[in-house]
Amino acid sequence: MFITLEGVDGSGKSTQAALLAEALGPDTVSIREPGGTAAAERIREILADPETPLDPLAEMLLFLAARSDLVASVIRPALESGRTVVSDRFTDSTVAYQGFVRRLGPDRVRELNAAATGDLVPDLTLLIEVDPEDALARATDGGRFEAEGLEFQRRVADAYREIAGRETDRIIVIDGHGTTEEVHDRIMAAISGRTGS
Repeated sequence: MFITLEGVDGSGKSTQAALLAEALGPDTVSIREPGGTAAAERIREILADPETPLDPLAEMLLFLAARSDLVASVIRPALESGRTVVSDRFTDSTVAYQGFVRRLGPDRVRELNAAATGDLVPDLTLLIEVDPEDALARATDGGRFEAEGLEFQRRVADAYREIAGRETDRIIVIDGHGTTEEVHDRIMAAISGRTGS
């Protein structure tokens, strides 16, 4: 099973992805995007640096290059061996950030994502929803997207809501307010409700 977690910067998705992977057991593969391979981690360094200007199309293509390498090297082999994969971000992030907010076009970005991943789609996506102002206040890495400010994060949150509204069979919206443990409990309940386990 391939599970992804999404949300605005500072939503707590990275913490929740780690807790979920731990809860699902030692055979679970936990990854982050961009990253997870030597090449993808080097790309991540460029993308994380707010002092490195990038055209929106170049930004998107870097994400897709990192993702393509991660899918080929880590995700598909893990899934083919029967392991569960939990990913901190995946294609929905690129649709939200570059497709909607950077105005490259969500349908265009979906097509390019499909090419980069060989049409790989998560079995389940957990969208952790929090108020963008609260999320930005607790974001800590000072990266490219946090530097864009509150209005940018509000547009990202709106984009995620639109994506979730289109794909209700795959995406479950999780209330990200409350303690870490409360949010984790909501995630585990959602997974149990979806898988029947």
